[in-house]
Amino acid sequence: MKSSSFISLAAICLLVAGCNFKGVPDPSMSDRDRNFIAMVPTMEMNLVYERYEIDDPTGEPPGTIVVDTKMKFLYLVLPKARAIRYGVATGAEAYGWTGTATIARKAEWPHWTPPADMVARWPHLKPVIAAGGLNGGPDNPLGARALYLYDKGRDTLYRIHGTNEPETIGHEASSGCIRMRNIDVIDLYARVPAGTKVIVR
Repeated sequence: MKSSSFISLAAICLLVAGCNFKGVPDPSMSDRDRNFIAMVPTMEMNLVYERYEIDDPTGEPPGTIVVDTKMKFLYLVLPKARAIRYGVATGAEAYGWTGTATIARKAEWPHWTPPADMVARWPHLKPVIAAGGLNGGPDNPLGARALYLYDKGRDTLYRIHGTNEPETIGHEASSGCIRMRNIDVIDLYARVPAGTKVIVR
């Protein structure tokens, strides 16, 4: 038993940059944030996907966001070769997207309109389109915040956003967007301005 516990701890340490890491405190939240988040199902988070400050593994300039779609991590690069690492869910292979983009705009508890290709795959979403989309709230799949990714001034239709399905973090689950826990996307949202470079690998 002691041996398996040690192996599990060792594995976690390897995934959090050789144990040279520290937890990142929760961000400040509005009353609306707290009330809406309380209505979203809670899940026990695998420790690997918690929010940590670690040695930067990306080599990118401070202020850059890097998404590792294979390992299911998002890094916000900090000064002095450090980074904040968040667990994410990414798109299934058929719908995944990689490339470089810029955050063109940001929204709190954003409105959601399913894109046409998603409605074609899931016709049950047609009533959402007919209603003009879905207002922000605990039932909205974009969650607490959305960062809209543009490439050369054109909307990629991909977002970094919260989720009302926290159990998907660490998995391929979305239609290409980068999902984060609501508490994590609130933290990231407060740290990055419009114009931030995003690299999805």
